Amino acid sequence: MVADKRKCRFCKEKLSVTFADLGMSPVSNANIRAEKFGSMEPFYPLHAYVCEHCWLVQLEQFQAADDIFSNDYAYFSSFSKSWLEHARQYSLKVIERFDLNQESQVVELASNDGYLLKYFKEKNIKILGVEPCVNVAEAAEKIGVPTLKKFFGRNTAEQMVADGSRADLIVGNNVLAHVPDLNDFVKGMKILLAPQGVITMEFPHLKKLIECNLFDTIYHEHFSYFSMITVEMVFAAFGLTIFDVEEIPTHGGSLRIYARHESDTDKLVLDSVDMLRNQEIEAGFKDTGIYTRFAEQVRETKRKLLTFLIYTKRQGKTIVGYGAPAKGNTLLNYCGIRNDFIDYTVDLSPHKQGLFLPGTHLPIYSPDRITETKPDYVLILPWNLKDEVMTQMAHIREWGGKFVVPIPELQVYK
Repeated sequence: MVADKRKCRFCKEKLSVTFADLGMSPVSNANIRAEKFGSMEPFYPLHAYVCEHCWLVQLEQFQAADDIFSNDYAYFSSFSKSWLEHARQYSLKVIERFDLNQESQVVELASNDGYLLKYFKEKNIKILGVEPCVNVAEAAEKIGVPTLKKFFGRNTAEQMVADGSRADLIVGNNVLAHVPDLNDFVKGMKILLAPQGVITMEFPHLKKLIECNLFDTIYHEHFSYFSMITVEMVFAAFGLTIFDVEEIPTHGGSLRIYARHESDTDKLVLDSVDMLRNQEIEAGFKDTGIYTRFAEQVRETKRKLLTFLIYTKRQGKTIVGYGAPAKGNTLLNYCGIRNDFIDYTVDLSPHKQGLFLPGTHLPIYSPDRITETKPDYVLILPWNLKDEVMTQMAHIREWGGKFVVPIPELQVYK
């Protein structure tokens, strides 16, 4: 896109301030099949900008959403035990807090393989998922989670309302960042939400991304990166008021916001909203400095990881990866880490095994491969799940193997 035509996806103001330039990178979840191994692989700029008017950090869109979130999407939420427990605890919390019952309707946007809605189903609450990726939607339907195989936005919401659906609870976990047409998506939620209904959204918190150098969470599927300041502005533009917010530990530090119709004044705005907004203002999130300084933090994280890898390989040690998450592909491609450093990676999901990582072309095996080859170091790419991974793979200590966690600060665990 020509620079002078680069516009903010929310407020349409011109974008010119760089947040992080991670060079050219492939689409992070575009794992490669063996028969396509020698084919041309598209790379796109991974360059994040910040809007000086609404402070939305964002990437340009280079691919259509239906190309990224295809019929053969590789991410299935149910393969992480800790994420399933997070979802279960959330369901119990909101069922009690908002008195959901058999007459209530819960709609999840980007419902994936039904990992969350099944907990509401167990309580006999009416559920409906909206999921554009056909293969994961079909997995949800197999466990009894009814799913619309569509992208969500204004048109889908109007059709759902015409078909008799109004949501008492709209849930969106890690979907807000994935939406290229942000305004259309939020407008759709406004249409679908029942008069006294509640929206909850979870997404990585920009403040944590900056503080902890979480640059690997920047990839082409994540079009936007939100502070409380910005998300409040976006929702308000469509007549939605955020009345509560929680800071939660998922993905290195996320926010869970609670929103309602502007007219629904029975739900008072809690102190948590003002407190977090004021914290961000005091930290400088309405000034370009905090955004432009991030680029050097990113470069230093890269230097530390490469220094460790170079030293370790010169000692004749072997290194493999654990996991094939989107964030791992940003890390590996930005740092230029290929099979000269890492022999392979492994993943629990059978949907990824037998494929190759985009860009680096590292093969993806079952975790059993680690037991067979007994590497000296295991680099944990989904660092947000490091405790789960180290428990699962604790047996590497039998041969003296160690774990390496690259983010937020490189650490080696014996």
